[in-house]
Amino acid sequence: MPIKLISTDFDGTLFAEFENPPVPLKLQDLIARLQAGGAKWVINTGRDLSGLLEAVGRARLAVQPDYAVAVEREIYRRDGSHFVEDLAWNRACHLAHAELFRRVRPDVPRLRQWVESRFAATIYEDVYSPFCLIAGRYEEAAVIYNFLRDYCREVPHLTLVCNDVYARFSHDAFNKGTALAEIARQCGWTSADTFAVGDHLNDLPMLLRQHARWLAAPANAIQEVKDLVLKQDGRISQLPHGHGVAEALEFCLESSLNDDGAGKLRVR
Repeated sequence: MPIKLISTDFDGTLFAEFENPPVPLKLQDLIARLQAGGAKWVINTGRDLSGLLEAVGRARLAVQPDYAVAVEREIYRRDGSHFVEDLAWNRACHLAHAELFRRVRPDVPRLRQWVESRFAATIYEDVYSPFCLIAGRYEEAAVIYNFLRDYCREVPHLTLVCNDVYARFSHDAFNKGTALAEIARQCGWTSADTFAVGDHLNDLPMLLRQHARWLAAPANAIQEVKDLVLKQDGRISQLPHGHGVAEALEFCLESSLNDDGAGKLRVR
């Protein structure tokens, strides 16, 4: 089986709140068949674990993920009916963030003042970041992101994780891509065994050949995601959300039978 590890973003990629069912039955069946053959499925999301599990419950999935990556960095493994955290990874993640945010926190008032003096944005602190942002409009968010990215260049290992009008600071060693690589390592697999699909800015770190040989995006993905996937010969589906994930995953499985080892996936 060429694809052993399947990493899917959740909101907007796998899950569409307005559809019934929110995750297409065809995709659920495809993932279940791959799991029966020994593959593992990771939901790789910006949601925290409780928020993810609540949404998964509402979606009434007939299939369950083997792993969850929460808030783009914490790893959890399913054990029966519940999820167990990866203590070593999560502890290292928490310590790295605590040290990084200790250096960032004195600058937060200045950053807040810059943003609030120019835009109607909401800024707050939570357990995951001392600086979280909700912009009023995406056009305004793009301007704010550029300002915050300039600041991140001043602080070693600081990065900005963005998704539409939402953003927060994070440590650059812990993201959807590095968490996916750690799961692959624990399973005894590599990027050559991995499929990854996403639709927005916070998915970019996992949509890299160093983390997944098979890359894809649904039709509703933002242009930055499509550009990155295409640049690496990945698959852009003409179908949105979970329908696009199913189409891209099927295409990758078919292509892997006759590919040249480069994992090139055409747009059709």
